[in-house]
Amino acid sequence: MSVLDVSIPKFDGPDLLNAEVVLNRSELFRAECKRLISESESACIRMQDGDSKRLDQRVRDIQFLKKEVELKLEELIPEIDALEALQSRVVKALAMNQDAMKVTLLCLDARRKRAPSDRVHDAVDAELLKECSMFQEVTGLLQIVLEQIAEQIRLNRSAKFYLEQDLKEKFQAQNIDNSCALMTMQTIPNMQLSKKNITMLSSATVSPKQWENISDLNIARAEQQKNNSLSLRALVESLLAQSADDMQKQFRSTNEALQLNIQLLKAAKTQLEDKLPKVICEISNIQRIREDLQAAVAESEQFLSLAQARLLLRKERPGKEQCLDAPQVQLLAEVEQLNLHITKLREELAQSEEEQRALVRCQLELQENIDIKTNSLYIDEVVCMQLREPIVICHI
Repeated sequence: MSVLDVSIPKFDGPDLLNAEVVLNRSELFRAECKRLISESESACIRMQDGDSKRLDQRVRDIQFLKKEVELKLEELIPEIDALEALQSRVVKALAMNQDAMKVTLLCLDARRKRAPSDRVHDAVDAELLKECSMFQEVTGLLQIVLEQIAEQIRLNRSAKFYLEQDLKEKFQAQNIDNSCALMTMQTIPNMQLSKKNITMLSSATVSPKQWENISDLNIARAEQQKNNSLSLRALVESLLAQSADDMQKQFRSTNEALQLNIQLLKAAKTQLEDKLPKVICEISNIQRIREDLQAAVAESEQFLSLAQARLLLRKERPGKEQCLDAPQVQLLAEVEQLNLHITKLREELAQSEEEQRALVRCQLELQENIDIKTNSLYIDEVVCMQLREPIVICHI
């Protein structure tokens, strides 16, 4: 028998069939595992690519909003600086206004020290009172404006704080997302996240719409405060200019009234001073006239005594010789006329005394009025004008 003719025995029992099934199943399992490994690898690569793209997009979104926040912050910071500068100007304007009002009150107080005859409510007093009232109104307005500016600065700083806080958080988020986008299998940080931590991270996030609304709200708040600040600055600038113009106009009106009153006082004082020497001269003239009248009275009395003595002596003539002759008639007429002259002279002498007393009173009144005008002139020209001279009302 040859080798080819030898028959191979067949085993058709259950062990062979079972091995075949196990072998096929193992092959199928291996194929399924390879497919699962391939799918998992593809899914991981796909998900990693998707993560990278979404992280890049997220970074771009953050950069966009961060740029918007930065631009709004750049607009708001100069506005805060401008308001603070304006606040300083208003403080200076308030101090200038208060200094000017003090001078006005000092002028009113100084003018109350005039003599009663000159202490009248004249044009200068009227202008000073108007000036004082205007300064008080402007002071009240500036104080209100200062409060409004301080409040607006506070609101601006609050809006700036939220922008800066938002910017800081976005900067941190951008750095974190950039790090996540650049992270690879070789650069995974050594940190373990439990299921609990992952659940907390998922529940602590806000929606993209809420995230965007936070920045939009901060930007809108800053824009609103910036617009409010611009409106307030425009209003304050207008108020400062208008109040400065009004105060300058009133200050000029008061100065003009003072200058006019000074001219009137000088003119009145000059008239009084011109009249005083004439009155003094006239007093001397009256005094000389009185002396002449007194001498005339004395002389007339001597002539009267002579005539009366002649008449008395002629009464001693013998009875038949006592006739009303021409000398007797002449002597009687002379006595009568001398009495009339003496009476007239004495009347004029008495009148001269009255005139002299009137002139002396006039002299005293003139001197008193000159002193009054001198005092009033000193108050207006020296005290008030020197007090007002350093005051400069200008646009601040």
